[in-house]
Amino acid sequence: MSSLSGNPEKEAQLARRMNELGVREADIEENFVRSGGHGGQNVNKTSTCVMLLHRPTGFQVKCQTTRHQGLNRMLARQLLLDKIESQRRSAAAAERSRIEKLRRQKRPRSRGAKERILAEKAHRSARKRSRGPIERD
Repeated sequence: MSSLSGNPEKEAQLARRMNELGVREADIEENFVRSGGHGGQNVNKTSTCVMLLHRPTGFQVKCQTTRHQGLNRMLARQLLLDKIESQRRSAAAAERSRIEKLRRQKRPRSRGAKERILAEKAHRSARKRSRGPIERD
């Protein structure tokens, strides 16, 4: 990742974030294609659009925001890291939700809840008993 944006501070920040998420530069496949849209002759002649593929996750990102390839490379990496981070956050949230659901299911019932359940059972059994056959004298 050499000279992406020209700003060494931003590049260092991006490298730190990649390191925190465990994304290696070797895991990223980078392709350059011609952009579309505004930009005139520059867009038609140079390949400024950056497409990144993160092989381990299969995430693909395309960035053609600016007319400069180096800046698009940095922005594409940031988009890719955002995508990976949101996927990990949602997986962690799902795991927390699953654990919380299990905790709620295993929690013992309160005394009032037990009494209501038993009262409802008694009421239901009394209704069933009253449905029995009619005795004739």
